[in-house]
Amino acid sequence: MAAAAVYDVIVVGAGNAAICAALSASEQGAKVLMLEKAPEAERGGNSLFTAGGFRFVHDGLDDLRGDILQDLSEAEVAQIVLPPLPKQTFVDDLMRVTENNADEGLAELLTGRSRDTMRWMRHHKVRFVPMFGRQSYKVDGKHHFYGGVNIEAVGGGWGLVDQLMKAAERNGIDIRYDTGLVRLIQDKRGKVVGVTAKGPEGFEDLKARAVVLACGGFEANPEMRTRYLGPGWELCRVRGTRHNTGDGIRAALDIGAQPFGGWSTCHAVAWDISAPPYGDRVILDNFQKHSYPIGIVVNMKGERFVDEGADYRNHTYAKYGREIMKQPQRAAVQIFDAKTIGMVRDEYRIRQVTKAEANSLEELAQKLEIDVEGLTRTVREFNAACQPGTYNPSILDGKGTKGITPPKSNWALPIDTPPYAGFVVTCGITFTFGGLRISTEGEVLDLVDRPIPGLYAAGELVGGIFYGNYLGGAGLMSGAVFGRLAGQSAGRHIKNAR
Repeated sequence: MAAAAVYDVIVVGAGNAAICAALSASEQGAKVLMLEKAPEAERGGNSLFTAGGFRFVHDGLDDLRGDILQDLSEAEVAQIVLPPLPKQTFVDDLMRVTENNADEGLAELLTGRSRDTMRWMRHHKVRFVPMFGRQSYKVDGKHHFYGGVNIEAVGGGWGLVDQLMKAAERNGIDIRYDTGLVRLIQDKRGKVVGVTAKGPEGFEDLKARAVVLACGGFEANPEMRTRYLGPGWELCRVRGTRHNTGDGIRAALDIGAQPFGGWSTCHAVAWDISAPPYGDRVILDNFQKHSYPIGIVVNMKGERFVDEGADYRNHTYAKYGREIMKQPQRAAVQIFDAKTIGMVRDEYRIRQVTKAEANSLEELAQKLEIDVEGLTRTVREFNAACQPGTYNPSILDGKGTKGITPPKSNWALPIDTPPYAGFVVTCGITFTFGGLRISTEGEVLDLVDRPIPGLYAAGELVGGIFYGNYLGGAGLMSGAVFGRLAGQSAGRHIKNAR
C-alpha cells in the first residue's frame, strides 16, 4: 500500500468557511486537503441551504458597481435604491442584536475585513447580484433595499458552494468525501500534527503541519441540542445539513480548547411545519417564512406572542424561532389579508407549503385548527390598536399599535380585508452559537488563552460573535472573513516552520 500524502494544511469541512480557508492557505503556497464528512452529493454544509446573502461594508450602489456587482445593466441600476452600510452601522447593529455580548475583537475583524473579503471572493470568480426578491420592496416603481443584507451570490447558497468549489479545483486543492473527523493528533509538545478520520475504508491517521476546523456547529445533534439549548430542542427541525453534529467542537474541546460564545442560544427561524427533519436539497431555504413583519403571528390559541414589527426582518427572524418553540405544539400561524399577501416573499408561493385561505377569520381558524374565539378577539383588538401613519415596508415607518401587548412597532395595518391567508410554521434551527475561542489570527485558544499550536478555526464553530440573536447576512460573511484569516494564518505557520 502506497504511503499516504503529507499535507501542509488539512481543512475539516467543505462549506463557505472551509473553502475560503483552503483557498487562503493555498495562496500561501500550502498543499491543502479538505475533509468532507458528507458524500459528494451532500457537500457544502449549511452554506448550500442559505440564500447566499452577505452583509458587508460599502458606500452604496455606485461603490459596488466597481468591483462587486459587475453584471448590472443600466436599466437595472435605474430601478435600484440601495443605501450604504457604514462600518460603524454594521458594528452597532451587531452589538445591538447581541445585547453587546459579541466579542469586540471579533466584531472588529468581521466588519473591518468584510469589504475586502468580498473583493477577494470576486477575485476567485464568485459572482454577486442584488437580492431583488427577498431584500427589497417596490416603492414608487423602484426596488428599495433594506436591512443591510442586500447582495447575494449568483445561484444563492448552491451557487456559492459551486463557485467556491470550482475555485478550489483551479487552485489544486484536494478533497476527500465521506471522510469525517474523529480526533485531532498532537505531538509530545502539544502541537496539532494531523487528524484521525473515518472514511469508507475505516479509520486513518492523516498527517499535516496545521489543521483548520470549519465543520459547523452542533445543530444536527439532538443530544447536544438538548444538553445546551434545553428541553424540547430534540424535536425541532434542522434547516440545513444533517452532518453538522459538533465533531470539530468536540475534538477541539478534547485537547483543551476553550469553549466560548452563546452555548445556550442559536439561530432558529419560522419554518414550514410540514418540512422534513433536515434540509431538502431541492427546496433549500424556501421552507422559511420570513414575511411576518407585514402580517401578524399567532399561536394555536389565537394569541399574538411577538412584536412582528420590532425591527427589520434581518434583525429579528433568527430569534423568533425560539419563541415559536415556547408555544403550544411548537407551532404558530402567520396571517395576512388581501392588502399584504401580494407582498410576501417568493417562499410563500412554493407548492410545498402549509396554508389555508378563507373569506372570514372564523373559517380560517377552523381550517387551521386555531381557537376561533381567540383568533377573532386577537385580530379585533389588534385592528383597533393600529395607529394612523404612512405605511412603508422598506423603512422603519413607525406605524405601530397602541394599547396592546405585545405591540407591533412598525408596519401595523389592520387585518380586515378578505380573503385571509394563514401559513403554519414551527421552529427550524439553522446553527448554534456556542463554539471555540479564537485569537485575532484565527488560532484556537486553550483554557488560559494560549494558542494551541497548529490549530485554527472558522465558521459556525467559532464562538463569541452571536449571542441570543443574529444579524442577517453576517453568518456567511463571518465564515468568509474568518475562513480566509484562518487559512492565511495556517499557511504562514507552515512557512515559519520550514
